[in-house]
Amino acid sequence: MAYKITDECLACGACIDSCPVEAISEGDIYKIDPAKCESCGACADACPTGAIVEE
Repeated sequence: MAYKITDECLACGACIDSCPVEAISEGDIYKIDPAKCESCGACADACPTGAIVEE
């Protein structure tokens, strides 16, 4: 199950630094590429606002 980033995203970058497969891209709200996501949960653990949830 891949993760997704919700509208609660502050674009702080904590998730990008934690992703071991570089599945997250920057923008106003960051996005996770479901084809690259390994569902490890590192990004969700790193997110200070809880904006990353399982799809």
